[in-house]
Amino acid sequence: MMNRGEWVKFKECAREFMVGVAEMTVELGKGCRDIVKQSLVNEDSYIVKNLGRDSYIGKRVREPCAKLLAKLSFFNQFLPEDKDPLHAWSVIFLVSLVAFLALYVNVEHNSGAVLVKQVFVHPPSASRVVLPDGRFMAYKEQGVSADKARFSIIAPHSFLSSRLAGIPGVKTSLLEEFGVRLLTYDLPGFGESDPHPKRNLESSAADMALLADALGVAKFWVVGYSSGSKHTWAALRYIPDRLEGAAMFAPMVNPYDPIMTKEERRRTWNKWTRKRKFMYFLARRLPRLLAFFYKRSFLSGKHGQIDKWLSLSLGKRDKALMEDPIYEEFWQRDVEESIRQRNAKPFVEEAALQVTNWGFSLSELKLQKRKKSSDVLNWLKSMFTENEEYTGFLGPIHIWQGMDDKVVPPTMTDFVHRVLPGAAVHKLPYEGHFTYIYFCHECHRQIFTTLFGTPQGPLSISLEVDQTLEVNIEQQEVVNDGDYATN
Repeated sequence: MMNRGEWVKFKECAREFMVGVAEMTVELGKGCRDIVKQSLVNEDSYIVKNLGRDSYIGKRVREPCAKLLAKLSFFNQFLPEDKDPLHAWSVIFLVSLVAFLALYVNVEHNSGAVLVKQVFVHPPSASRVVLPDGRFMAYKEQGVSADKARFSIIAPHSFLSSRLAGIPGVKTSLLEEFGVRLLTYDLPGFGESDPHPKRNLESSAADMALLADALGVAKFWVVGYSSGSKHTWAALRYIPDRLEGAAMFAPMVNPYDPIMTKEERRRTWNKWTRKRKFMYFLARRLPRLLAFFYKRSFLSGKHGQIDKWLSLSLGKRDKALMEDPIYEEFWQRDVEESIRQRNAKPFVEEAALQVTNWGFSLSELKLQKRKKSSDVLNWLKSMFTENEEYTGFLGPIHIWQGMDDKVVPPTMTDFVHRVLPGAAVHKLPYEGHFTYIYFCHECHRQIFTTLFGTPQGPLSISLEVDQTLEVNIEQQEVVNDGDYATN
């Protein structure tokens, strides 16, 4: 560590260095300008004849350039009055470029001293089903078999994850105790699943239903965690008849959702780092640029920290969990599976899906009575129909939210509860973004008890058959007694 005197000297040296760089850059810019004027932009040069003001290309380009420069001219008010704007901005650009290169070299130099673990590509290990459009979808099955399952769960994974996550660290013994069949799958382009040519949230819900059909699941619970919750929201919107209910943990919603109030949006965005805000901006406006950052981080072929890669700010308990060797081993294996195709496109698509128009609003999921139509036929029909018709999702929705979560702030869950007052929100004091869902056996037991009640174990096929036979015999005896009484 430097003392105060050394720090002052360091700052003075740094200032003198930057001043010297700026002066050299100015002189370099002047020299380059003189060379260009003397050799390349005189009236007889090839460039002036073919690209000058009076050339065909010059005439076509002049008007759009003039409009663009006019729009950007307000920047010139920040320059000194005695400086030519073109000259000044060229100097600023060059100085910025030199500073960026110096920073880049410094980061590369410092990171070279750290022991870096290389990403290992594992042999294919997933089970796969073929979807109607010919794509392969990779999945993983845990818990009891299909014929013994009391409850089926399908869990889409979050960003930079895979089918290996699901409910991280859930024990097979717990799944068997509650009679649960847990199905997890790789999103298109992740893990061993083929990419989707035109992916959106509606196609995501359709893929979930097709997976259930292929594996013989009629109705199921859908479980979403963090950014993977957007696929849960999509299932609630597009395939509600296939769902028994939904469970979500720190559910992410669109931070640009228009039905958010200004206060809700402000309190949510204030919890995020500047870099994360910038990444959301890119995902919404310039998603193609995300590929550059992804290739510099988790697609670089080297392991790193999730908070650094995704620009996350974490609480104390989350940071402590990340230092646990069990978590680190699981996290690295999950990442290796997620990026095995080494393609940035599915990650860019996933990020863009989070912050662009979902195609539906969360308010559409609110359970409410269907408004009566003014049509005469529908009015007459309602007169003779006693049952009320409802819109929205009819099943239960459970949400668990850590109150020390800085990745998905509690204000986001407050927004969900305002829009969907029927959802059961379980607030978890002192819990972070990872601590309640990752490798917490007691937490998993609490979750299953909340969703499924007292554990009854897997279904017994012989017992179910005997019960069915007994019911049929009793019904037949009642019918025979009625016939005898009539006679």
